[in-house]
Amino acid sequence: MKSAAQRALVAASVVAALGLTAACGGNGGGDDAKASSKESSQSKETAAAEAGAKALTAAQLDKAVVTSAELKGYKIEKMSGADMPSEIVPADPAECQPLADMFMFSTQPKAQARIGRTLTGPNELDATVTSLALLAHEQADAEKIMAGLRTATEKCTGYEHADYEYSGVEALDAPDAGDEAVSYKVTGDIDGDKVPMAFTVVRSSSTIVSFYAINMLDAKKVEVPAEVVDAQLAKLEKVAG
Repeated sequence: MKSAAQRALVAASVVAALGLTAACGGNGGGDDAKASSKESSQSKETAAAEAGAKALTAAQLDKAVVTSAELKGYKIEKMSGADMPSEIVPADPAECQPLADMFMFSTQPKAQARIGRTLTGPNELDATVTSLALLAHEQADAEKIMAGLRTATEKCTGYEHADYEYSGVEALDAPDAGDEAVSYKVTGDIDGDKVPMAFTVVRSSSTIVSFYAINMLDAKKVEVPAEVVDAQLAKLEKVAG
């Protein structure tokens, strides 16, 4: 009998994927005072930039996720908590853990807030189903997560996760999106079914936006739709500022 974690993993990967279910100033009295004020302002700005952007709130993520207004013709459905389990399931080998985590839109450290959607369409002849999630982090954490994903796509070829096998991990050319992006593909063996998946993960300031696509009818056509990535990042950047 499969554990709750195993069932959650299947729900996140197959069921959800198939759509079943972001003033300074002074009262100086001369040039020296003005220069000192300017230097102080620049110092504060530099410190803030080095610290990085803060995590968006759950309310901001809700405003930032795409809707049918930005992607006309697409059917967009909300993901439930069951579709995005927060439990971390160890992967074997451990070097593949970042890939296994992203499969469930989870990260280490955990996101401060998450929101997910499943999209289908608009071409009825295209069997691609795309899932996406916005993950709120402090910028430093988001950068570390992206670095971990990039390393995993270079070192990991396959792994076991919650009694399921994943193979054919391959880094792909990432789109020129956000502040940095990572793309890769992997094939899951889920209850005997080979499920090819394409992933694109983008960092926009402090927010990680993760996309993955499945096409059960034509594995050669598995790719994350560019228009979905573009629309989601545009909406996020508009809200985050």
